[in-house]
Amino acid sequence: MLDAPLAGIRIVDLTRLLPGPLATQHLRELGAEVLKVEGPADQGQDDGARQLWRTEAERQQGEPGLMFRKLNAGKSLYRLDLRTPEGVAGLHALLQGADVLVEGFRPGVMDRLGLGWAALHARYPRLVMCAISGYGQHSPWAHRAGHDLNYVAMAGVLEQLATHEGEVITPNFQIGDLMGGTQAAVQGILAALLAVQRTGQGRFVDISMTHEVLRHHVLAGMTVTRTGRAPQQARDLLSGGAPCYGVYATADARHLAVGALELPFWQRLCQAVGHPDWASRHWSLGLAVGGPEAIALHGELMQVFKSQPLSHWVALFDGVDCCVTPVLRLDEALAHPLNASFRELFS
Repeated sequence: MLDAPLAGIRIVDLTRLLPGPLATQHLRELGAEVLKVEGPADQGQDDGARQLWRTEAERQQGEPGLMFRKLNAGKSLYRLDLRTPEGVAGLHALLQGADVLVEGFRPGVMDRLGLGWAALHARYPRLVMCAISGYGQHSPWAHRAGHDLNYVAMAGVLEQLATHEGEVITPNFQIGDLMGGTQAAVQGILAALLAVQRTGQGRFVDISMTHEVLRHHVLAGMTVTRTGRAPQQARDLLSGGAPCYGVYATADARHLAVGALELPFWQRLCQAVGHPDWASRHWSLGLAVGGPEAIALHGELMQVFKSQPLSHWVALFDGVDCCVTPVLRLDEALAHPLNASFRELFS
C-alpha cells in the first residue's frame, strides 16, 4: 500500500464501538497505519464491540465478536490504562510518531487525564486530534449520554421517518453513528491533515454526531425556512406525498421503490402499468403534493402494485427507464450483480 493516498500516516485510535473504529478503518483502507488502544480487559475497559453479538463458538475459541474483528482488521492493538501514569506514558510513546489521535470519550475526559487538546497541541504541534461525541464538546448537552437513535431524534430527522399514518419508525441504519460520526470524522481528519501540510500546525476536529446530522438535513430545512415548520410526515415531495416517489407493497408482501420523480419517468411508469391516463397527474404539472388528489392517486397505484408479486414487477420494469427497483434485503443486495465487488465487505 505504499502508493495509497495515506501511506505514511499514523493514527492512534482510542475509540470504541462503531463510529470511531469505522472511521479509522476507512482511513486504514486509504493507506494509514492505525494503532488501536484499549484499556485493561479485566477492568471492563476494552471495546464493547468485542462482546456485541458474540457467538458461543467465538467465546469458546477465545476470539471477539465479528463486529470487533471487521471494524479493527489490520490495526495494531495495544492495551493501556490511561488512568495510570504508566498508561499515559505508553500513549505518549505512541504519539511520538503519530499524525492523528481519535477519541470518543465524553467531553472533559481527555482533559482530566492530562491528554486534552491544549496539552497535546503544545507537545505535538503537528498532531491532528479528532473528538467524536454525541452532542459536541461545548454544547449545552455536551455531557449527556446518547446513542444513534437519540442523535437523529434531536436533529429532527427521526420525526420525518414515518409511515403515512404518522407513526415514527425505528431505523435499522445508524444515520447518526455513520453519517454524523464516521463520515464526518473522516472528512474532518482529511481536511486537518491537509492543513498541517500547508501550515505545519495541527487542528482540533470537534465532531458532534447530532449537529453533523442536522447540518445535512437540508431539504426539510428549506421547508422550515419557507413555511416556519417541518414538512408534514409522508406528505412532502420526497416522503410519500407524491405518487411518483415512494415505496409500494406487492402481492407477496415485498416492496418496490418508485423514484419516478421527473415527468418522463412518471409517464413511462404509467404506460408500463397500463394507466397512460395517469401520465398528466404529476407534481410538475400542477398536482398538489400531499393534497387529496395526490393521496388518492397514491392509493390507486398502491392497489395496482398489490395485484402482482415482486417478481412480476421486476421483470416488467427491467426494460423500462423509469427509476423503479425492488426493495432488496441485504442478503439479496449482496447477491445482486450490481454489488458483486462489495461482497467481500461482509464475508
